[in-house]
Amino acid sequence: MTHTLNIIGGGMAGSEAAWQAANAGINVVIHEMRPKVETFAHRTGNLGEMVCSNSFRSDDHEQNAVGLLHWEMRAAGGLIMDMANKHRIPAGGALAVDRDPFAESVTAALKAHPNISISYDEITSLPDDGLWIIATGPLTSGNLAEAIQSETSAEALAFFDAIAPIIYHDSINMDVAWMQSRYDKGETLEEQTAYLNCPMTKDQYEGFIDALLAAEKTEFKEGETAGYFDGCLPIEVMAERGRETLRFGPMKPVGLTNAHDPENKPYAVVQLRRDNALGTLYNIVGFQTKMKYGAQKTVLKMIPGMEDAEFARLGGIHRNTFINSPTLLDHEMRLRSKPNLRFAGQITGVEGYVESAAMGLLAGRMAVAELTGQTLAPVPNTTAMGALVTHITGGADAKMFQPMNVNFGLFPPLEGMKSGRRGRKERYKGYTDRAKIDWQTWLGQQAETAA
Repeated sequence: MTHTLNIIGGGMAGSEAAWQAANAGINVVIHEMRPKVETFAHRTGNLGEMVCSNSFRSDDHEQNAVGLLHWEMRAAGGLIMDMANKHRIPAGGALAVDRDPFAESVTAALKAHPNISISYDEITSLPDDGLWIIATGPLTSGNLAEAIQSETSAEALAFFDAIAPIIYHDSINMDVAWMQSRYDKGETLEEQTAYLNCPMTKDQYEGFIDALLAAEKTEFKEGETAGYFDGCLPIEVMAERGRETLRFGPMKPVGLTNAHDPENKPYAVVQLRRDNALGTLYNIVGFQTKMKYGAQKTVLKMIPGMEDAEFARLGGIHRNTFINSPTLLDHEMRLRSKPNLRFAGQITGVEGYVESAAMGLLAGRMAVAELTGQTLAPVPNTTAMGALVTHITGGADAKMFQPMNVNFGLFPPLEGMKSGRRGRKERYKGYTDRAKIDWQTWLGQQAETAA
């Protein structure tokens, strides 16, 4: 084939879109501005770099919508899931990876593909010719963001995202901390002890909250408003919502027993998760922060076991941009006013690595069908992929549109299933069973058309 697909952005969505299209015989050019043009959050020029957590979240494909999304991506030959499996590290029931080898493997696979080439020049305007996928993510460069705003006659929405600190393991006092996954989750001993736990008494927790609230924090520029995505709130914002908020969130003590003092239950627990395969680095789970660097070191060292903590990376905050997809995109993720442009990934208003990669997978397959003159059946909204793309292309209320993780609330109801908490396990299994059948049928239709 002589068709060419251009993709702007080499993150999760752009990488997955390129892989899907190239494997279908399409020539692909990935336009990635890094490392020539840097961003606040990225450290390398690797494709598929993880800039926040190193977790793809739950891998349970029978009881969790994210795990179902993992399953669907694997069934579709997804690059991101394949590389995540190869660089998996223990994380209980979650799929966490050694972030640097993961990104290096994604980059190597894309560079080695005969149908893929990579350009490292920044794209600053919206192309008029050819078929393009814009997968620039939440850190879309200023010039391109302005071009999008000009074309859509509407301001791009924005929210603020925060990054959690990473600690050197050998600086943590293991006479205080212990290893245990919540409720001992995991099939192996390594998975059941995947998290490092630092306990707090009531007095220690109260002192920590006081220091957190009083700490010096990042100031926003004039005209900026702090619109946070609820799934990635800075710990200071959670504390401001109520002194017990953190204790019922990332610091909840349930499902954990202090190995050093099993008779006394901790009042709160700070959890850290392995960030690399060597186990030399740990990130603080759910501890995204906008505290200034000096304040971070002071406040976080109040956590028992972390008094002498050394930081490989401190937390930070940055502005994330996304478009109002329900008003701007058609059902195949094309810009209504400029249909040669598709949008994919986090810029469309999905939240999370997995969701971003999933929308890249769909955009890549949709582009293939368009380039080859095939008719692509709509993605069934009973699948995780279909539920998510339906939400961002019309299912969501455009006036209230905010970043969304995949969840079973986006799925069409199942008849005959009990509602409420008591029927949840059976209901979720019903959702995933139905989704797997419908997803495999959809993939099979494409295979028949291509043949």
